[in-house]
Amino acid sequence: MESTFHGVMAFALLASMLLLGSILRNRIALFRSSLAPASIIGGLLGFILLSLGLIPGFTADDFQALTFHFFTLSFMSLCLTGKSKNASLSGGSVVRGGLWLTFIWTISLGLQGVIGYLVIVGYDAVTGSDVSAWLGAIVTHGFTQGPGQALTYGGIWEQQYGIENAAQVGMIYASLGFLVAFLIGVPVAKKFIRSGLNANKASNIGEDFKSGFYKDEPAPTCGTMVSHPANLDSLGYHIGLLGIAYLITYVWLSFIQTQVEGIAFGGINLSVLFSFNMFFVHGLGVCVLMRMVIDRLGLSHRVDDETLKRITGSSVDFMVVGTLMSIQFAVLYELLTPIMLVTVVVTIATLIGCLLLGRLSGALGRERALTAFGCCCGSTGTGLLLLRMMDADFSTSVPKELAFFNLAIVFTNFHILFFFAPLVPSLGGSMYMLVFGGTALVFLAGIPLLMMRRSAAAITPSLRVKESLS
Repeated sequence: MESTFHGVMAFALLASMLLLGSILRNRIALFRSSLAPASIIGGLLGFILLSLGLIPGFTADDFQALTFHFFTLSFMSLCLTGKSKNASLSGGSVVRGGLWLTFIWTISLGLQGVIGYLVIVGYDAVTGSDVSAWLGAIVTHGFTQGPGQALTYGGIWEQQYGIENAAQVGMIYASLGFLVAFLIGVPVAKKFIRSGLNANKASNIGEDFKSGFYKDEPAPTCGTMVSHPANLDSLGYHIGLLGIAYLITYVWLSFIQTQVEGIAFGGINLSVLFSFNMFFVHGLGVCVLMRMVIDRLGLSHRVDDETLKRITGSSVDFMVVGTLMSIQFAVLYELLTPIMLVTVVVTIATLIGCLLLGRLSGALGRERALTAFGCCCGSTGTGLLLLRMMDADFSTSVPKELAFFNLAIVFTNFHILFFFAPLVPSLGGSMYMLVFGGTALVFLAGIPLLMMRRSAAAITPSLRVKESLS
């Protein structure tokens, strides 16, 4: 049985780093004041211990698979979760607000890729180096999309197109994205709150927030029991739902791979789009369909959304720790200068873009700007964590807008996420710029239309008031 313990101990190490991170956040004043999440603290601690060889028998490679699957679980559990019912402070139409978040994210996805590509091209021209420009382009999958997609697409680029270290560099960008999201996002949120610029005035950075733990009372509840514990524990029941989704996705991919093997469309090998590296994309679709069936059959009472949210949140925490512990110090050291150049330029461009476009979105613009920055530097979970600082009990409409955004970006970026991203190195520089840069420009050109809709939405209520008085 001894041989079965290695993978389990890797998971135990992730859990231990999370616990240590939460204790350090609670005990060290610097971490409390910075509001650094336990996952970031624990992940950095794990990275340092691995780099110094202080965790014998384990390397960064041992945590890549766990990171991939926790990322997949976070997305699948999110798609199984029903619609939010809590939103008392409205910034207008949830759809319109969600479209603002969607446009910002889509612009960021294209723009970050183009910036990363051009920075490496410029770096090579100035220094005479021979760093692959695709190692700059993958920054958008690490920043705007997160570690799962960086690992997914980077792995495909390595295996299919020979881009050395693409997956590892993507993971490094994802880790740096999480760091800058909090190093920059938290101070911006603090400034908004202290200036009274957030809509939810009940939000404040209290002692519970700083310490990372709730006091004995009052503490929020953590979901509702669906199944009787004498039959099946409710948490186990919800994990079972995700297990079914995982099995369906696995069977589907195993079947479809045999059907598309050797088939090319427009010179593109279709097997790339149906590889297990793309598991999260197909799993997302399976969970959306499962939730539709559950709702149509009137069985939504058999699914507790709060429990699924806890699974999503826990998966994100484990994913962040795993991402940081998956970094290979040798690769980071070798490519440190170009990686940091890309990170700095992309971070500045993303921050400026999110703040400007968020302000244009009208009411709750600052909440949207901060949420979008978190999403464009880490993941939806990062955006949600930053939003929680300004809207502690999620009483604004932005959380519902974020739920709409998660679905909308699949459609607005379908061509990139499902088709071009896995095939990027085969496109060539010009076509890459056309696809990614063109997508950003198209949606940037659509911003005035959203502003017109905002104006119309603001005028309509005043007309109704006039009509009621006449």
